[in-house]
Amino acid sequence: MRVSVDREICASSSRCAFDVPEVFDQDDEGLVVTLLTTLPPEFETRVRKAAHNCPAGAITVLED
Repeated sequence: MRVSVDREICASSSRCAFDVPEVFDQDDEGLVVTLLTTLPPEFETRVRKAAHNCPAGAITVLED
């Protein structure tokens, strides 16, 4: 599984960074940054939840 983010539509809510800090962070402007793009299996459920809960819909989960 892979994850990508669209920083152009990120709402800077920080929900993803709170839900999965191993995968998401925020830069100095508050926009999402991905720390991993290819995910180990142990993060998959939490990343799917973060994508679903993203208020801007900025997170895309790509199944391999």
